Amino acid sequence: MIQVPTALARVAAGSTLVLLLAASAPAQREEPLPRELEGVGVDEKLGASVPRGLAFVDETGAVVTLGSYLDHGKPVILTLNYYECPMLCTLQLNGLVDALRELDWAPGRDFEIVTVSINPLETPRLAAAKKKTYLESLGRPGAEAGWHFLTGRQPEIVALADAVGFRYRYNEERKEYTHAAAFMLVTPDGRVARYLYGVMLEPKTVRLGLTEASQGRLGSTGDRFLLMCFHYDAGAGRYTVAAGRLMRLGGGLTTLVLGVWLGGWWWRERHRR
Repeated sequence: MIQVPTALARVAAGSTLVLLLAASAPAQREEPLPRELEGVGVDEKLGASVPRGLAFVDETGAVVTLGSYLDHGKPVILTLNYYECPMLCTLQLNGLVDALRELDWAPGRDFEIVTVSINPLETPRLAAAKKKTYLESLGRPGAEAGWHFLTGRQPEIVALADAVGFRYRYNEERKEYTHAAAFMLVTPDGRVARYLYGVMLEPKTVRLGLTEASQGRLGSTGDRFLLMCFHYDAGAGRYTVAAGRLMRLGGGLTTLVLGVWLGGWWWRERHRR
């Protein structure tokens, strides 16, 4: 796991805490946002298409398009970070790694992860170093083929951020980017299916989110059944029981069982007579 320098942690801790609160589900606020957080957040664009033709550079220095990661028939975890981020990005990606360790699915085999730097000055060499660090932390053989670290030019970065509703800004005084801690789950055909927030992710939330984003291609029958009974609560940051949906499902199951029992009873009575 990546260690955050103590000095940097102290410098960023206060603003990071405020930012994490601001990045959660939309809520009514009476007090104004701090100036450095104005214009920062996430506008959820569920169903929006990720621009497949946007070109970036991967960690090997090769030019790639976002569409190249959507041609494998797998869901994609999209993260917008930057590699020299003093704290929040590290916490966020560490949290993702912690959750993925608890799953029996692996990047490359079951889904893709695309991490895009929002800093146009960062280089493929820096991206390669970050990839090496996180893959070692994940410890999953073969994951190098499924977790991609990209850099790019400002127009492409802005176009991608706008497409998925990710609002960030550069703090000139601190020479840092201010942004939310958010992951976007993208369907195999390139549409935003779900937003996950925060730096600590429940493995079950990631599993159900990937099952939902895969449109049933990933996950067991039990996972797909759970999605019928649960809905994603952005305020809680996890999937919670949908009472109405569960009651309808229970009512339907009761009707089915009763119908089978009555049908069997009628058949037995008919043959007895």
